[in-house]
Amino acid sequence: MAVEKQYQPPADILEASEAFLSEHPDLKWIEGFAFDINGIPRGKWLPADSARKLLAGGLQMPRSAVSLDIWGRDIENSPLVFASGDSDGVCHPVSPICLAPWHREKTAQLHMQLYEADGSELYADPRAQLQKVVSRLADLGYKAVCATELEFYLLKEDMDAQGHPLPVSDNDSELVPSTDVYDLAELDAQRHFFADVRAACEEQGIPADSILSECAPGQFEINLLHCDDPLKVADQTLLFKRLLKGVARSHGLRVSAMAKPFGDRAGNGMHVHMSLIDGEGNNVFDDGTDRGADLLRHAVAGMMATANDAMAVFAPHSNSYRRFQESSHAPLNLCWGYDNRTVTFRIPASESKARRIEHRIAGADVNAYLVLAAILAGVCHGLENGLQPPAAVEGDAYQVESEQLINNWGSALQRFADSPIWQEYLDPEFVDLFVLLKQQEQAEIAARVTDVEYQSYLQRV
Repeated sequence: MAVEKQYQPPADILEASEAFLSEHPDLKWIEGFAFDINGIPRGKWLPADSARKLLAGGLQMPRSAVSLDIWGRDIENSPLVFASGDSDGVCHPVSPICLAPWHREKTAQLHMQLYEADGSELYADPRAQLQKVVSRLADLGYKAVCATELEFYLLKEDMDAQGHPLPVSDNDSELVPSTDVYDLAELDAQRHFFADVRAACEEQGIPADSILSECAPGQFEINLLHCDDPLKVADQTLLFKRLLKGVARSHGLRVSAMAKPFGDRAGNGMHVHMSLIDGEGNNVFDDGTDRGADLLRHAVAGMMATANDAMAVFAPHSNSYRRFQESSHAPLNLCWGYDNRTVTFRIPASESKARRIEHRIAGADVNAYLVLAAILAGVCHGLENGLQPPAAVEGDAYQVESEQLINNWGSALQRFADSPIWQEYLDPEFVDLFVLLKQQEQAEIAARVTDVEYQSYLQRV
């Protein structure tokens, strides 16, 4: 097995990390981690004096660590486990060391990517798949400018008598059904939590922007500012989800980005705003009109053509598909339009220089690397083939007759496995690994008998 030569971290990461360590001599711990295929951080805690070792690529983890299932188990028949001796890879930092201020003892974190032992790219790390698509887009002469909007529920630490989650809210929704959308009182009631979220974002360089109360009691949305580096956007989105959960724990609360934690309340989505710039930094979707340039429509058409191929990424869990309901602001069919929140691909009203596409399919339960990889692969597909979309939809898109989004986990996974799109834009080995992982999760959930089945059938039939 080849071993990598002496690793040197990027100069900007090293410089910023050294400055951080000098400013925090009383540091107790450092966490080194990478995100797995489900977007869950996998890593280790080490004493603070191990920080420079981590920076120099001294953290090793099994290559299989980024392909564990949702319960943290190895994938059966994975080529990364017994077939290859479950060998180690090496972790390289992708952002500087920073404080994780929600911990009781002073703790820093180092976000990393898992590579092969010789320092070459490991296909199983989902960040590598986004890198692959970003490179393909660069070959066309473009960079993507992206931003994410994340919805989540803030929950009490305790559950109800049935073991169900309880949202934090001043509103008694049991007495009067409520949405609380844009309710400032809901924000004010949680001002100490959000103040700590904002402070933690500043510590970690995460560009959190607006905060709003969403469509159900205890549901909120925080938007991150746009950036012309999709890898950085995905990094920040996943780190932000981790930060939210850490700050919530420090307040005796929980945060959930589960797509549909309550059957009768709004689901959690993650909308992605995207535009393209050329080598001079010009927005190529902008032609000075509200309609936008031809390249915008090529991109929309590519997203539409590949959306069902990517549903297993946009809706990666059994619960994800509960979110797709009529009149729920979650899209159901393949359509697009201008300033229309019922369509799947929306062109927001904006200044022409900010002309962009809002991709509205993904739930908040996704891996941001894979979602951006799938979106940008669709864009590449549209540009490379000069695709044209159908007419833009006006009015209620739920009433439009058009191809439906796949609304079944098994069908979505089969479509992903069979799609020639992913054989072209992603590593085929990753596609196979993803399918094995999701089939394992699917089989486990299918084997479980639910409470509603017991309540409905145990004594009645």
